Amino acid sequence: MDLKDKLVSSFLAFENKVDVDSYVHDVRTDAIKVFEEKGFPSKKEEAWKYTSLNKILKEDYSVFPKQENALEYKDVKKYFIHDIDTYKIIFIDGKYSSHLSETTHDGIDVCLMSAALTKPKYRLIIENYFNKAATKESLASLNTAFSSEGAYIHIPKNKIADKPIQILHFSTGNESATLLQPRNLIVAEENSHVQIIERHQNLTDNPVLTNSVTEIFAKKRAIVDYYKIQNDTAKASLIDNTFIKQQRESVASVHTFAFGGKLTRNNLNFYQEGERIDSILKGVTILGDKEHVDHNTLVHHIEPNCESHQDYKGVFGDNATGVFNGKIIVEKEAQKTNAFQSNNNILISDKASINTKPQLEIFADDVKCSHGCTIGQLDESALFYMQSRGIPKKEAKALLMYAFCNNVLSSVKIPEVKYRINKIIANKLGVDIGFNL
Repeated sequence: MDLKDKLVSSFLAFENKVDVDSYVHDVRTDAIKVFEEKGFPSKKEEAWKYTSLNKILKEDYSVFPKQENALEYKDVKKYFIHDIDTYKIIFIDGKYSSHLSETTHDGIDVCLMSAALTKPKYRLIIENYFNKAATKESLASLNTAFSSEGAYIHIPKNKIADKPIQILHFSTGNESATLLQPRNLIVAEENSHVQIIERHQNLTDNPVLTNSVTEIFAKKRAIVDYYKIQNDTAKASLIDNTFIKQQRESVASVHTFAFGGKLTRNNLNFYQEGERIDSILKGVTILGDKEHVDHNTLVHHIEPNCESHQDYKGVFGDNATGVFNGKIIVEKEAQKTNAFQSNNNILISDKASINTKPQLEIFADDVKCSHGCTIGQLDESALFYMQSRGIPKKEAKALLMYAFCNNVLSSVKIPEVKYRINKIIANKLGVDIGFNL
């Protein structure tokens, strides 16, 4: 039995053991039908032309982990941003870890998706927002069908989350191969502000496939600042589906730092549903070995007087593969749109490759839209100049690559996150340089 058939046949058993109301049941039932019809995407689809799932789908994944594996904080401390005080929502093999977490209902809700899906007091929020941003794409539908646990964050009107929120998913290798499907729902009401840091981490060499969906709603004048840290093992694969709906004068930014994993696919979708909206998509990718990262972005400009800014930097060595497929759609009504998209890449190995395809679909006539991509190597003259000033070649290369990525890092608003990313970059580049800004 292949993985698709295994999942479809497991759905009824899953539904029978999860207590949800009729609305959620109907949404899940419709979603499994979509997945059954479409199946897993293949390279025959234009959006997946450069990314094949065949190798990772051959594993015999455990759909429902049978045993919960406890972790001590000391064992996973290095994966936390522990330099600052944060709320924490921690999952181990898809199950909530209360002793590692710090949640709250004091003015804001930072808690569990399982509670939101089952408790009557959350019903209105669930009916208004759950599965209202996610599309009927096959992998998002698969997650919807099996959605039961993840992070639920609700920031009420005029509230500012008093500290950042960390969402961490750990896989312990209890099973020979594990499939995880976390579901996150973030609602930032009018004039609210929240900062979120998310990470998925495999702790062993056993294969893990994570199919994640995050829905974010930024209401009028809300500010949502989201950071994704992806630095996983060679046996970990991640398909990250993020859908963001923005209302007028809101600002939503997503920084994606992709530094490791067997296969990583980031589907990032912004929908602007009001005027004077700003959408920010930035990313740094540094890969080696046979790692594969695919950034697939969409910004849909629907109303006038809005902006979007995309800036992705990639450094690829060894046999690594990078993909960037960015699309900007400007509807006829979206006059005076200012949309910028840039994807710049450096290949430091003859065997590394990058496939990049920026796209613009513009139906308005009074807009400022630009896009572009570059693929090149390090500047030899700059490298020679630094070496002539006494900087060893290895450190000189690292400094040039860091400078190449720096304009993305400069927009990180949490200093402790920036410091952590700097340390990861230094480690990935193989140098002991303190990149302190």
